[in-house]
Amino acid sequence: MKALVTGCAGFIGSTLADRLLAEGYEVVGIDRFSDYYPREIKERNLSGAIGHPHFTLIEEEILQMEAFPGVDYVFHLAAQAGVRASWGKSFEVYTRDNVLATQHLLECYKNTGIKKFVYSSSSSVYGDVELPMREDRPVQPVSPYGVTKLAAEHLCYLYWKNYGVPTVSLRYFTVYGPRQRPDMGINKFVRAVLNDEVITVYGNGTQTRDFTYIDDVVEANVLAATSDVRGEVFNIGGGNRISVNDLIAAIEAATGRRAVVEHSAEQKGDVKDTRADTRKAAELLGWHARTGIAAGLEHYIDWIREQP
Repeated sequence: MKALVTGCAGFIGSTLADRLLAEGYEVVGIDRFSDYYPREIKERNLSGAIGHPHFTLIEEEILQMEAFPGVDYVFHLAAQAGVRASWGKSFEVYTRDNVLATQHLLECYKNTGIKKFVYSSSSSVYGDVELPMREDRPVQPVSPYGVTKLAAEHLCYLYWKNYGVPTVSLRYFTVYGPRQRPDMGINKFVRAVLNDEVITVYGNGTQTRDFTYIDDVVEANVLAATSDVRGEVFNIGGGNRISVNDLIAAIEAATGRRAVVEHSAEQKGDVKDTRADTRKAAELLGWHARTGIAAGLEHYIDWIREQP
């Protein structure tokens, strides 16, 4: 089997690429190495895949590619990330990388007979809705980022409905683990605690998130690709909903160190609470989150300590 992984140098993309290679897939990775965070981090993410005989890297912008490799599976993870940075003039970047790039990829693969197109979406599409968040409820994103991820979901569905492209969209809930992006909360909190630096908490810290360990997200991608399901959307949440304050306390317990916390104003676009209803993924994909927050934090902290 041959798979395309867009955004292959990122947190989730590189971990997925390694999993596919380990299972015997031939993998083509596309990444433009945007400057959202340092290139050296992304190159480190790819260090295992680069030396693999069944891995090919294409360093290119999706919208500038006129043709794509023939593959059996497409895993589309490339996107401009970040809720808080998506306002104002930056929205043009989010529209290009999250909406237009997705449409271009779907258009290029619509008549190629691929087995599955798995799109990486986000819980940000929900906004502040009743918990738990369910796939069959209305969605009202409260950030420009969430709007672009929802638009790309709709593109996946319409290419399934009109052209039969076998799409599946996965709504991730706050993914964490080794290789996590430097701008993400757990990464910033753990490094601050280990280095005796100040943690900035937006708001009073009572906001909650449903944290999902990276290995569980990669498993969801593989199951979505190899299932018979098409044209559907699934929540992928770890069932580890805790407040920011409790998360910091858990990091303190795992590291044996005290956190220094200061509070700042709430940020526009941040959802107050998230919690995934994952019964649909369990029923149709056979997917279940397997890593609890305590074990996940332990794995992550061990990984952080091993880094240069």
